[in-house]
Amino acid sequence: MNNHLRALRAARGWSQQHLAEQLEVSRQSVNAIETGRYDPSLPLAFRIAELFELAIEDVFVSPSKEK
Repeated sequence: MNNHLRALRAARGWSQQHLAEQLEVSRQSVNAIETGRYDPSLPLAFRIAELFELAIEDVFVSPSKEK
């Protein structure tokens, strides 16, 4: 699943470690989500969206909408 996490994080000037601490996950998990190697659980996806004050669909791109 594609996402805009890296761009959102960079826009706030946050490191992967800072984001990981905010989400209570490892830095490696943040990296894996950003690179598309790992799809977050639904609760984690909602926490990410809430952290950035966005709707979940503004952070993550549905596979059916990827082209």
